[in-house]
Amino acid sequence: MTTIVDYGCGNLGSIQNMLKKLGENSLITSDFESINQATRLILPGVGSFDKGLNKLKSHNLISCLNKKVLDDQVPILGICLGFQLMTNSSTEGFLEGLGWFDAETIKFDLKDSKKKFPLPNIGWRKTNIQKQIPLYSDFDDDTWFYYVHNYHVTANDDRLVSLTSNYSHDYIAALDRRNILGVQFHPEKSHKYGLRLFDNFLAYY
Repeated sequence: MTTIVDYGCGNLGSIQNMLKKLGENSLITSDFESINQATRLILPGVGSFDKGLNKLKSHNLISCLNKKVLDDQVPILGICLGFQLMTNSSTEGFLEGLGWFDAETIKFDLKDSKKKFPLPNIGWRKTNIQKQIPLYSDFDDDTWFYYVHNYHVTANDDRLVSLTSNYSHDYIAALDRRNILGVQFHPEKSHKYGLRLFDNFLAYY
């Protein structure tokens, strides 16, 4: 069973519906004990960085997640804000992130762009594989995902970068480190591409 972490931020039902299409039973929960028993986790997220962290803190989930992810090395997939919370910090807020990736979250800098790129970055973007890992099994060079975000991740170690996309300039679309996977896009809104990504997560992690 896949456990979807409910901390008050995210498209929980949409994710669960995608998993149901794949025949996977899933649990949406903020219960400490249920998460402590998880064998596979999804950390979704929509909203601001500090709000997300404060929500995790208010549900007393940070120590539990650290144990599951860092000590027990349970596979976890972070989505959008859930991915950004895995970094050290964000220019959107003041709180310290989870720090699972040696990376920061920054706002898009579009002032030098020759054409107008409004924020947030909303819509389908071609997404390029930089490092082949099981999560992208059977994907090809014509892969598209759906994005909604003002901020993006920058990594201090290029070896963590597995996907990139472009909105005025190239930016990181995904990082991975052992059992920790993070994607900037919304696979639950990405139709066949998102379904395939979830299928790979279930099959290989």
